[in-house]
Amino acid sequence: MRTDIFRNTALTVAGLAFTGGAIAGPVTAAHAAPTSEGKPVAVSQDRKNGERELNVRYEAQPNFFYCGPAAARNALSVQGKNIDMDAMAKQMGTTEAGTNSINDITPILNKETGKDAYRSVEISAPKADDKQTDTLRTDIVKAVDEGHAVVANIAGTATDTDGNTHSFEGGHYISVVGYRDNGNTVTIADSANPNQASYRMNVDNLADWIATRGYTS
Repeated sequence: MRTDIFRNTALTVAGLAFTGGAIAGPVTAAHAAPTSEGKPVAVSQDRKNGERELNVRYEAQPNFFYCGPAAARNALSVQGKNIDMDAMAKQMGTTEAGTNSINDITPILNKETGKDAYRSVEISAPKADDKQTDTLRTDIVKAVDEGHAVVANIAGTATDTDGNTHSFEGGHYISVVGYRDNGNTVTIADSANPNQASYRMNVDNLADWIATRGYTS
């Protein structure tokens, strides 16, 4: 697997993810409210026609540059794994500048799952096209149906289904842990703000949020 894609100024993960912050808002009703101390939070599983959500033992990132390890840790928690974030950060080469690329996360996820379940996907353009959005939707549904979460490298500002904005101009990592309406709406676990541990977003908005970067599914 190539480990040099996404490695340029536009695609590196900024260390300002935490300070960029998400605007506080109510946690989605389908999820347990997060604790103020950043302790694990259970996210319920709900499978009906065209929707499914995985059980997440959520933890917030402990500092502004651990969004990569935190997103990977939250993603792996849906499989019952509880990986130490410091150990994961070391494996990813995370520094105060952040985690360089989604390709530094994919091998760790595969190592911890014990198989090549994850692959990196690039959305290189400034805005996702219809094909890229369709691929993202398909990848999320397939991954969640198989019982594993997606990790995405995002940048800029996006609006969730409740009208709350989430701004990470320098870059950030999130986990995608569920979907509704056959993947047109997705559920995000976000380590940046424990007061807004999860929210839902239209997949078109998510695809544009990932644009110039990538995701692993």
